[in-house]
Amino acid sequence: MVSKRKLSKSDAHGDSLIAELPQTKKSRISCKEKTSAEDGAVENDSIFVQLIKTAGITLNSGERQNDIAVDQATFQKKLCQILRKHPFYPHVVQEFVSGLETHIKDRDQFRNCLLPCAPVRGEVTRNLVHSYCESLIKLLLGIETLQPAVITLLLEKLPEFFFDTVGTFGTNFPRLIVNQFKWLDKILDSKDLIMKLMQMVSVSPVPIQHDIITSLPEILEDSQQSEFAREVSQLLKRDTRLTVPILDALSNLDLDAGLLAEVRQSAMIIVPAVKLEDLPVVIKFILHNIKAVDAVEVISALRKNLDLSSCILPLQILSSQSKLKSQPQTSSSTSQVSSSQNCVKLLFDVIKLAVRFQKGISEAWIKAIENTVSVSDHKVLDLIVLLLIHTTNTKSRKQIERVLRNKIPLGCVPEQLLQSAFRNHSLVIKDFFPSILSLAQTFLHSADPCVVSFGSCMYKQAFSAFDSYCQQEVVSALVTHICGGNDVEVDISLDVLTDLVTLHTSSLIRYATFVKNILDYTEKLNPQQIRKLFYILGELAFSQRQEDSYIQDDMHMVIRKWLSSTVPKYKQMGIIGAITVAGSMAAKRSKEDRCSLERTQQSEEHCRQLSILLDLVSYCCEQSPEALALYYDELANLIEKQKGNLDSQILERIGKSVVEDFSNDFVVDLTPVVDGVHLFPVKSLYNLDEDESQGTIVINLLPLLSQNWLGKSVGEMATRNQGKKIVSPECLCPSFRLLRLYTTEQHNGSMEEIDALLGCPLYLTDLEIEGKLGSLAKQEREFLCSLLFNALNWFREVVNAFCKQQDLEMKGKVLTRLQNITELQNMLGKCLAASPGYVLPPAIFDCEALEAAPTVNAVGLVKKKKTGGKKQKSEGSKDSSADHSQMEENPEGNQSEAETTQLEKDTTEKKSGIPLVQLQSYRAFFRELDLEVFTILHCGLLTKSILDSEMHTEAREIVQLGPAELVFLLDDLCQKLEHILMPPAAKRAPFLKQGKDCRNIGFSHLCQRSSQEVAQCAVELLKPLCNHMENMHNYFQALITENEEVVDGPRVNIQEHQLLSSCYQQLLQVFRLLFAWSGFSQRENSDLLRSALKVLADRLKPGETEFLLLEDLISESFHYLLNFQHSVPNFQCALTLTQLLIVIAEKPVASWKKDKIASLAKQFLCQSWMQPSGMREKGSQFSDALHTLVCVYMEHTDNILKAVEDISSVGVPELINSANDGYSSTYPTLTRQTFPVFFQVMMAQLENSVRSIPAGKPSDSSEVQLEKLLHWNMAVRDFHILVNLVKEDVQSLLKTLQLSTRQLHHMCGHSKIHQDLGLTNHVPLLKKSLEQFVYRVKAMLAFNHCQEAFWVGILKNRDLQGEEILSQDSEENDPGEGVSQLPREDPAEEEGDISGSEDGSEHNDDDEESSE
Repeated sequence: MVSKRKLSKSDAHGDSLIAELPQTKKSRISCKEKTSAEDGAVENDSIFVQLIKTAGITLNSGERQNDIAVDQATFQKKLCQILRKHPFYPHVVQEFVSGLETHIKDRDQFRNCLLPCAPVRGEVTRNLVHSYCESLIKLLLGIETLQPAVITLLLEKLPEFFFDTVGTFGTNFPRLIVNQFKWLDKILDSKDLIMKLMQMVSVSPVPIQHDIITSLPEILEDSQQSEFAREVSQLLKRDTRLTVPILDALSNLDLDAGLLAEVRQSAMIIVPAVKLEDLPVVIKFILHNIKAVDAVEVISALRKNLDLSSCILPLQILSSQSKLKSQPQTSSSTSQVSSSQNCVKLLFDVIKLAVRFQKGISEAWIKAIENTVSVSDHKVLDLIVLLLIHTTNTKSRKQIERVLRNKIPLGCVPEQLLQSAFRNHSLVIKDFFPSILSLAQTFLHSADPCVVSFGSCMYKQAFSAFDSYCQQEVVSALVTHICGGNDVEVDISLDVLTDLVTLHTSSLIRYATFVKNILDYTEKLNPQQIRKLFYILGELAFSQRQEDSYIQDDMHMVIRKWLSSTVPKYKQMGIIGAITVAGSMAAKRSKEDRCSLERTQQSEEHCRQLSILLDLVSYCCEQSPEALALYYDELANLIEKQKGNLDSQILERIGKSVVEDFSNDFVVDLTPVVDGVHLFPVKSLYNLDEDESQGTIVINLLPLLSQNWLGKSVGEMATRNQGKKIVSPECLCPSFRLLRLYTTEQHNGSMEEIDALLGCPLYLTDLEIEGKLGSLAKQEREFLCSLLFNALNWFREVVNAFCKQQDLEMKGKVLTRLQNITELQNMLGKCLAASPGYVLPPAIFDCEALEAAPTVNAVGLVKKKKTGGKKQKSEGSKDSSADHSQMEENPEGNQSEAETTQLEKDTTEKKSGIPLVQLQSYRAFFRELDLEVFTILHCGLLTKSILDSEMHTEAREIVQLGPAELVFLLDDLCQKLEHILMPPAAKRAPFLKQGKDCRNIGFSHLCQRSSQEVAQCAVELLKPLCNHMENMHNYFQALITENEEVVDGPRVNIQEHQLLSSCYQQLLQVFRLLFAWSGFSQRENSDLLRSALKVLADRLKPGETEFLLLEDLISESFHYLLNFQHSVPNFQCALTLTQLLIVIAEKPVASWKKDKIASLAKQFLCQSWMQPSGMREKGSQFSDALHTLVCVYMEHTDNILKAVEDISSVGVPELINSANDGYSSTYPTLTRQTFPVFFQVMMAQLENSVRSIPAGKPSDSSEVQLEKLLHWNMAVRDFHILVNLVKEDVQSLLKTLQLSTRQLHHMCGHSKIHQDLGLTNHVPLLKKSLEQFVYRVKAMLAFNHCQEAFWVGILKNRDLQGEEILSQDSEENDPGEGVSQLPREDPAEEEGDISGSEDGSEHNDDDEESSE
């Protein structure tokens, strides 16, 4: 059968079709005029029309579909018979097709032929015709004689619609044409049809290509699927526009494993470049039919290629464009953004379906995330998928919690990642809210502070991003944590609520009832938590115009109840709550005055309530010095926090009472003689105002303290009963702090009204205590300690007050006060050493009462080694929980400083003969230094003028910030930065949370500042800190040069060396703590990071860093700090410098920086570290630092195995060949004492290196296989070297254990001979354990081919003194056998843990040994 026009099968067919396009287009346009205007049956004499009508179908024109009056099969059979029986057959077929071609030139008629026929519902045909009938064209394609010609006709017709816009004529003709080929019962030449359709794909527009490709799976025969899949997979690589239809088509085909993997790989390659709307289809195909063996590999590759940031960028662009366009355009952009978000949601729906219905997908995804090591390789996708799996697959929840617990402390899943997920994908995340809530609750129970912080961030983000139902659930969960009583959970939950009440007040106020219920559970809250709680309630109660009176009423009732209590804890809580609420009320009134004058009456009412509240607090505190001091401190905090926002009437009321109280209670005129009876003679000391002729004032400290001490025994109760306010030295510093903050607030920062207090003297006594302490009574020594404590705290508050003054004379006085502090600390150390059991006076009042104040024995005296013993240990068991927490939280840097301070005080002790007490653990008993104090670090040399009576300068005294003062300031700065900025993962939580949580003691004011504020202050100090560090560098460089590279040369001043080493260490520690702050990774702090790096870079290139990129600033800062490597005075400084460089290099890390760090670490390991006294550095702290540095070296070297081999084959043999106290010449830090440190690190790194070798695959090339083999070869060689190094050590350990088991056997005999029931009850279990140990040793020796070293013997029964037990009646039934694991060294007696033989018979002395 030959048609008029035939599609060419040649490759040039596409070109011929393109050439015909213009003509077909003209034909299409001309045909438009021939369409019928009216619906009706087509009537003509053509063979096509007549035969179709005869077979049972009536052709219609216009909008009316063709009618069919018979069943479809009947029509096909009847038409086939008519054609075959026609007298002109087969010529009639050609004429029939020509008639069809003429008929479909009309668009309406062509559409009717492509659309399903309408069944005719007559009385006769009602049951003959099915309700759905195929189109006329499809029915004709089912007739074998017509199929080839009709296919050719349709394919020739298709190009006419290439440029037709869908909807122009109401019908998508290309799609209708292609649909005719689907699901045909039989295709005569399927291969030819597919070839022609693929040719059509190569020349047709993209929409038609989509329709053809997606229809091909329904056209193909089974045998053609593989060939078609390979062809379209090649097309997939060439044209990403066809990604969706090709993958959609392939997903409907049954592909073999090899082809499926190949196509999946092709799809994987295009994932980064595919359009967002096409991404779900691509991911669906990739996750389709994954085998369990390949799942991890496929998911890992998908994680690597799928980046959600590409989905975010279009949203951000559209959002920014919408701001620049008019309203109609903005709504269009909003629609596009919504569409993009829906695509992302659809993407995760695809992943969710795969996780739910494909076994192994969830496990593979978790495994892929688990296997990701690099921090930078973790994505938002990982976090969302973990939440998705946690929601979908309940069996994997524990596994996901474990993965997150492991990843979060390592920084792999930072809070910024969580914030990005909520900010950019809230539509997706919202579906996982139950899992988010569950994980957050679980994380807050964690012992790791980093995990706890992550859980709190989940709560905050969920509240911010979700609807009211979710918000209510979040608040309810937080309240549950607070009421649970766990300190960590309470703190973090209150912090979350504080952030929410600050950022989302209007939203949180709807759930104020939930928060108010916490008032019923305040019994377990500490003072800091009470302050947070009442701040939250105060903000909720007073922040809205329509006040929530029920919250106010409940708070007032609770506060009054606490204030009236005689229990100190409740009174303390009442004071803190009252002042916190007062702050909210005062801030509220201030806002109202600015907002509206109509609310004046209500503002006055608030003022009246506030005055009543403050009067109540003041009255309730008068009889308790601690309560009154807390009241002063809280008022001072209120003024400082509400700076510029307090009502003037309230401020004036506070100020009037505080000025009068301070002057009357603590300040007197300086007189030559002081009246009264005192424990010590009164003497005026530390006067900086030399001219005493003009009525100098003095702080009345000693008389007041003496009166207070005497009052404890004689008249204290009488005074209380009189109802008068008690004046106590405990209130001196709090009262002064309140006074100076009030003064600065009233006078815009000026301190002129109270500047006399800076230089005024104190009434003390003669502090020349050399040789006098032993002659004083216990009460006198303790009184002297209290006097020094109060004087120290006074000077600390004075420095706090005047540190920011710009007048040169006042600056000089401040520096002098710092010198006074260091001098008094030295005296206090001596006095404390002579006053064991002394209870210190409190100085910080917003913390829980300590169970026991640290005593001299708690912190330890600096004594000779002979006097350490058991007595100290037993007395030290009485330490307070505060002291324990202080010691536990001592950072690495401060540990070294503590060593230096101890050495310094040891030197002083040797000179004076007086023991000293370290003051590091007494932070809770000193007034806190403000951050502003560290502006003193800006000072260089200052002059203090001394004027004569005629106001002329008489002389000039140079006042300098000396090493002792610098150590004092840097030590406090280190503690503050560590407390606020230190990464939570590195903090050590108190063991099992025993005792009271005292971590915040001494940081009360600091904790009221955000970490951003503290970091900002630290950055502002970088310039003076750099100056000081460069001075340290120059000093030690000059010292090394002067002593010809010998640290312990004759010209080294040991005490000065120790002080400056401590300064150097603390300076490096300050830099490390600052740059290790995790907040620098947040976008809002990027400018602060740039400012910090610019300070360091400016030291190398002054004036050239303004326009440098961040990477260049990091590089310059790295090189600047690297210059200090040659001057570090001790190993701890070397470690801190290395850690600092690592922190700098991580922003971001580069390969050359990694090499530099490895080289620096090796340099420090190959350096001999000597103390100024000439001894080598050693001790537990040195070993810990060495362990860390060796780990740094191994982690940063480019070849771990080579580094391990170098140390084990070069350094260790040198050590073995050296003297007993010798060391390796290549690695001087490798000694017999430090060998276990090196060995432990090398074994651990060797294991990690071996684990990182990827498993071999059959597809690996020979080069890859050879590389893996060489890696394994080197690893095994290193392992053999390390094992051989410790072989003798293992034998020595077994010998030691052998002696230990012998002693345990003697204990068993002792318990039986003395019939000690308490011990005898444990004998069976002990002997069983010994027997298990014996067989384990035997198995170990057998496994290592050392079985000849094992033999069995029977021991005599002996008591603890080694005397033989002659009677063995009580032991004759004990089964077992004596053993020795190593060759005998003492033939007279060998080890055995059980004396009886297997048959229970008694052994004589002659049966003592037997071999096996």
